[in-house]
Amino acid sequence: MRKVIIYTDGSCLWNPWKWGWCALLKFKDKEKIISGSENNTTNNQMELTAIIKALEEVKTNKYPIEIYTDSKYVLDWITKWIKNWKKNWWKTSNKQVVKNKDLWEKLDKLFTNFNVKISWVKGHWTDKYNNLVDEIARKEALNS
Repeated sequence: MRKVIIYTDGSCLWNPWKWGWCALLKFKDKEKIISGSENNTTNNQMELTAIIKALEEVKTNKYPIEIYTDSKYVLDWITKWIKNWKKNWWKTSNKQVVKNKDLWEKLDKLFTNFNVKISWVKGHWTDKYNNLVDEIARKEALNS
């Protein structure tokens, strides 16, 4: 079965001073790398931005999408927190507004447009694509 494979990473060096993100999209025999940096943000925001920017690159919902991230924050969102956050109007169990609410809402909207599976991959380990997006995100952070 054909599918879009996406690897993402966010980087914050000397948090909160240097920020970058990267995503690698694979479909059939083609690969595309997108990356960037932003000011006044956090590592978690860069992790989310990488996935958002990647999904915005996907032009059709014809194929399933597999996203690989080394962020437990992102993985826990989809597997543990999202249903309750939405049910509670984007508030945590402590009745606080969810941090990065604007990014979570954008990501949630994108997820509803696609058939997405998200998986965790151990960062800085043996996955060549995870290592590649990490390296590029770090370069973006250094150049921000």
